[in-house]
Amino acid sequence: MSEEMNPNTQNYDESQIQVLEGLEAVRKRPGMYIGSTGPKGLHHLVYEIVDNAIDEALAGYCTEITVDILPDNVIRVSDNGRGIPVGIHPKEGISAATVVYTILHAGGKFGGGGYKVSGGLHGVGASVVNALSEWLKLTVYDGTHIHFQEFHRGDYTDPIHIIGDTCQTGTTVEFKADPQIFEETTEYDYEVLLKRLREQAFLNAGIRIVFSDKRGGEQDRSEVLHYEGGIRQFVEYLHKKRGLESLTQEVIYVSGMDGDSYAEIALQYNDSYNEMILSFANNIHTADGGTHETGFKNALTKVINEYGKKFGLLKDGTRLLGEDVREGLTAIVSVKLTECEFEGQTKGRLGNPAVRPFVEKMVFDKLMSYFEENPTEARAIFDKSLSAQTAREAAKKARETARRKSAMESASLPGKLADCSEKTTEGTELYIVEGDSAGGSAKEGRDRRYQAILPLWGKMLNVEKARIDRVYGNEKLMPIVTALGTSIGEDFDITKLRYGKVIIMADADVDGSHIRTLLLTFFFRFMRPLITNGNVYLAQPPLFKVSRGKKYKYAFDETERDRYIAEMADADGNTSKVGVQRYKGLGEMSSQQLWETTMDPETRSMIRVELEDAERADEIFTILMGDKVAPRKDFIEQNAKYAQNLDI
Repeated sequence: MSEEMNPNTQNYDESQIQVLEGLEAVRKRPGMYIGSTGPKGLHHLVYEIVDNAIDEALAGYCTEITVDILPDNVIRVSDNGRGIPVGIHPKEGISAATVVYTILHAGGKFGGGGYKVSGGLHGVGASVVNALSEWLKLTVYDGTHIHFQEFHRGDYTDPIHIIGDTCQTGTTVEFKADPQIFEETTEYDYEVLLKRLREQAFLNAGIRIVFSDKRGGEQDRSEVLHYEGGIRQFVEYLHKKRGLESLTQEVIYVSGMDGDSYAEIALQYNDSYNEMILSFANNIHTADGGTHETGFKNALTKVINEYGKKFGLLKDGTRLLGEDVREGLTAIVSVKLTECEFEGQTKGRLGNPAVRPFVEKMVFDKLMSYFEENPTEARAIFDKSLSAQTAREAAKKARETARRKSAMESASLPGKLADCSEKTTEGTELYIVEGDSAGGSAKEGRDRRYQAILPLWGKMLNVEKARIDRVYGNEKLMPIVTALGTSIGEDFDITKLRYGKVIIMADADVDGSHIRTLLLTFFFRFMRPLITNGNVYLAQPPLFKVSRGKKYKYAFDETERDRYIAEMADADGNTSKVGVQRYKGLGEMSSQQLWETTMDPETRSMIRVELEDAERADEIFTILMGDKVAPRKDFIEQNAKYAQNLDI
């Protein structure tokens, strides 16, 4: 297309090129620096300031960090480190502390000798937090004077100045996230911050972190996070919290140095079928793994195979795979490096090539020695891996049988499935409905063009307590797999999904909640991309019908019910003519009512199941669907509303 044909190209010249200077770039494109301007990015502000204090601890100058959520969601972070240098910077001509908080890529983490190891956001953490705050107050204690400076949206009027004397050292940062940037919310989640701070306390054995919520009212609380046992205690904590039974008596711990690089690993097996490996580089959680995690996995697989061969426990030519040796494993992999090469600004994956062989050799040598010195523990771990291999081979045979059966059957869709007429994925919906009665109403009330119905009946398999080989052939689960068309496990292929929305529709009671949780556990363990891709929804059937004469409304909870009752009262407030019907189950509704309340896109209410934190979701399913009653009871009591909706 020529410029004459496209008028939009006429004004594209040098004047259209924007040059964003200083912190203006951060405010213009905050997502580039903190990932998002939603809740995740909001909490990231706190992490960056805490990371600076943690870096002081790594350098050996800080022993205690205090983090407070103050009224109006103001954050205050204090440490007893050296205090940010306040002298005049030789190049910038202003205080070094001001430089750190106003200039990108300024700090003591660029080879100047200030920090040997650090986890800050490529040297931009403090300035980014300042840029994205409505205001920020910096107080520095240098052992002689107290220095103070205040900023507003990254800018300042007065230079840093002395406001008092002190014999203490350290830094206090107080800030309020800017609502102009964080339009969705500026309210902090105590549990989200607690999880991150607890991790930091585990990863830095001996450091003391005091975390308090001081926003007032019932939410006021405080916790001291201090773990001399470091990542050993981290593994023990994860097992206890999830209600898992440990396979071996003690946590295995190995560590080693290679030049300036340091690695430590703690691991223990449990009675579950799921693996959990949390890896960190300079205290930053590498959610996508990296060279340190790969080195550990390679070494673990090699050690257990070598052990099996050495003691004649493996048949000739037989080899355990990585997935076999990691079944039921909980491990923490932590490395401290002078220079971390993270892939992506949010540090999801460690890329340092030299770390993999270093970790692999260290783990292999030390773990092999541990196995030889502890034959009872070694044999228990090997037998667990061998059992996993047997189950994997059984699953392979079951998978092949299922494939052959599907290929032989001319009509491969489940007999109870009432399919829709539209054959494309876009716009189509599969309702997985609890009970034949509700399934019948749903079939009658649906829009046949794009809504398919699959009724479920009887007790469903709890996959949290079963390996994948038991799923194949299961009469409750395989109809779902067949209807969706994606297969499961390693064969899962989301491109073969037959419906755009997969909607779980169960009663609004305890039994219905259990059905929802069982299905979500199944999707999470064996069809996870369904959740990560945003295809899974929870239908929200009403609990009440409030009516007066021919006028009626559906209420989804008691509060809504009471409001509708009040609205339908007469002028004197009399509610005697208002009728309330409570639905005990979906089967009580007529097909028309089910359509109006739960299936009509114009009026229905649904929860989209999202997977923002896979680790948190894993923990929830382990607690809710595991064998231990106490952790499940504690979780439900503390998270009753959350557990009911399970909006992960």
